[in-house]
Amino acid sequence: MNIFENLPHIEQNSEYFHTLFQKENIEIVKILSNDLQNGEWYNQSEDEWVVLLEGEAQLEFTESARELKKGDYLFIPAYTKHRVSRTSSNALWLAVHFKPSSG
Repeated sequence: MNIFENLPHIEQNSEYFHTLFQKENIEIVKILSNDLQNGEWYNQSEDEWVVLLEGEAQLEFTESARELKKGDYLFIPAYTKHRVSRTSSNALWLAVHFKPSSG
């Protein structure tokens, strides 16, 4: 299997999600974003580690924004409100969702 193969053609301003692996407290998802503008706000109960494999993007948080280019990665703690505010065409992400440690 290869993460860069068999990518679907998707409409502009849309996203495609494909779960690559899921077990107990972890989920790994391939995400394709095509010229996305002002995506949905998320405030999820899982921690998230995300890497941008192709393209450029901007992640927006309640108080700030972060520009990402190919190869940039970011950890988003659970219950951190965020959204993808824009992407280049055919931006490819890998996201790892996992339950936060109970301390």
